[in-house]
Formats: sequence, structure tokens, C-alpha cells
Amino acid sequence: MNEMMRRRGPAIEPHEIVQEGAAGLRVKWGDGRVCGYGAAALRRVCPCARCVNEMTGQRMLDPKTVPDDLAIESVDIVGRYALTFRWSDGHQTGIYSFRLLRELCEQNEESRS
Repeated sequence: MNEMMRRRGPAIEPHEIVQEGAAGLRVKWGDGRVCGYGAAALRRVCPCARCVNEMTGQRMLDPKTVPDDLAIESVDIVGRYALTFRWSDGHQTGIYSFRLLRELCEQNEESRS
């Protein structure tokens, strides 16, 4: 089990979620880390059953089909564990858990270093 899967508490609890313009999202986490996300990058990793085969885990969405200028039309909280988006391409079925969002942030920071 990796460190992210073991982590509990403030690291995966957002304290502030702000849509920044049409194509950005900023999350301030309970441990103080602030993460920025681009709309197109989030859409390309959509975890829904239409974008990822539920049986095999194979990604069905071709990332090249998501335009770089994709916009977030709306963002909503799902319970106490996730966000869901309505994208300018009409897609709206993905549920992005806070754990997934935090993991994406950490992966992005690791790839920059």
C-alpha cells in the first residue's frame, strides 16, 4: 500500500475549493498545501465508467480528444468525499474523490521536480 492510500485526515480534507476562471480550480487542503488544477487535465483523467472500463481499468477516453480550452461550467461537492464537474464538452458523470485530487496534485509536483 502506497503512502497516499495510508494517509488519512487533513491531507485529503479540503478547506477551500475555488473555481478560478473558466478553466481552473484551486484546492487548499487541511494540511495547508494548495493545489491548482486545469480543466482539460482533470477531464483527461475522468474516473467515470464511460471514460474508464470498470472491468479492466483501461482508459477509454482518448486524452487527445479533450480540447486544451475546455471549460468548467459548474463544480459541485458530492457528499463529504468528492467533486463532480460539468464540462463545456457536455460530459458530467465523473466523480473526483478528494483522495484522487490530492494524488493528482502530488504526482504533478513530483513530475516537476
